[in-house]
Amino acid sequence: MEQIGVVGLSYRHAGVEDVARLSIDRAHLTERLPALREALGVAELLYLGTCNRVELLYATGDGLPAGDLRAEVLEQLTGHAPQPGHAPRLLRAWAGESAIEHVLLVACGLDSAQAGEREIASQLRLAWEGAREAGTCGPVLNRLLGEALGMANRVQRLRSDVPARSLADLAVERLLRHLGAVRAPVALVGVSPMTRRCGLALARAEVPLLIVNRTAAPAESFAAEVGGRAVALEQFRERPDPVAGLVLAAGGGTPVLGEATLERLTALGGHRPLAIDFGVPPNLDPDAARRTRVERVGMDELVQAVEEQRLGELLRLAPVRAAIDERLTRLRAEMASRAIGPRLAALRETFERIAAEEAERALGTQLHTLDPAERDAVRRLTERLAHSLVHLPISGLRAAAAHTTPDVLETFFREAHLGRRGVKDTPPAEELPTL
Repeated sequence: MEQIGVVGLSYRHAGVEDVARLSIDRAHLTERLPALREALGVAELLYLGTCNRVELLYATGDGLPAGDLRAEVLEQLTGHAPQPGHAPRLLRAWAGESAIEHVLLVACGLDSAQAGEREIASQLRLAWEGAREAGTCGPVLNRLLGEALGMANRVQRLRSDVPARSLADLAVERLLRHLGAVRAPVALVGVSPMTRRCGLALARAEVPLLIVNRTAAPAESFAAEVGGRAVALEQFRERPDPVAGLVLAAGGGTPVLGEATLERLTALGGHRPLAIDFGVPPNLDPDAARRTRVERVGMDELVQAVEEQRLGELLRLAPVRAAIDERLTRLRAEMASRAIGPRLAALRETFERIAAEEAERALGTQLHTLDPAERDAVRRLTERLAHSLVHLPISGLRAAAAHTTPDVLETFFREAHLGRRGVKDTPPAEELPTL
């Protein structure tokens, strides 16, 4: 557990502008991740970027404890060294068990702006796929992500009778109020977990949908699913269809729709569009929206709206928090037992070897007069005693391993001088692969 670390920021303590400034363009992620891993000096690296979160999950090599990489991360993401104290003020860091707990909370939606939302699990899975594609994800992070997404699936089963709300649900409510009784068309710009959830909800409300995307295949597939129509992004920019609403959640570091497109939309008459912008950085330039009198609801407004409901949602999700705590406890014990397993096997072997050596020494001196049957009986008795005696320290060490650090366990083996009797070739506890 000690080799896992997380560094990042979210809506909880930073503005959307900070999230946007530190975001990595999805189009460049595959080439950026290997260089970023090298610059940070870690063995494994995963980047999670959402509309209100930027986090780097990493694992150190050789079982070394994860250090505080906030200054290094900020320098790599901004391109310049931060002023003293700026990185700790802006970024948050977790290491060891707290990092694993944080990832579990994120995967299950308990750290989201809309507590309990499920889109984050899909976003985390996409981040995992991106890290594997870039070749920066290894056995430690693979195990962690498998545990986190497995926990998220379990939580969904626990809450199958409780509808999980998300920022997308809030966006749909705003759009339906804007549309009123007239079900005018809404354009979904980008095919993402957010636009998908909005699209499915709007389709149930019988709102005509236009799926706008850079690439045709995902747009056509989604359009078929919601009974809408697919349009290429470039075509929509130049010749937009009349729509009463826009939902934007597309990648890229620059606005997806510019002022010229907004002017064309407003010139078409009918409903003045309401734009729900999940983009970080914004998919719709706020200044362009003001100049064209297009109402834009960005992440700041959405997060502020759900923060007021957050406490009640967390209280309702108390069973989910309890399930995470239970899994974390089991995981701690499993990983600690796995990490110390080779040392315990060597300890058992050492007890057996010491007992066998002492028995043979006695049989060669004080007990040399025993006949073969009696000598075999002494050897069997000695072996049983060794097994009984070694059970006590092994049970204690297994229990202690879940509540202490590898350094403490190594001190026990070193001070007991067990390395001198057959365990010296076993790698130290901190060098064993752990989660």
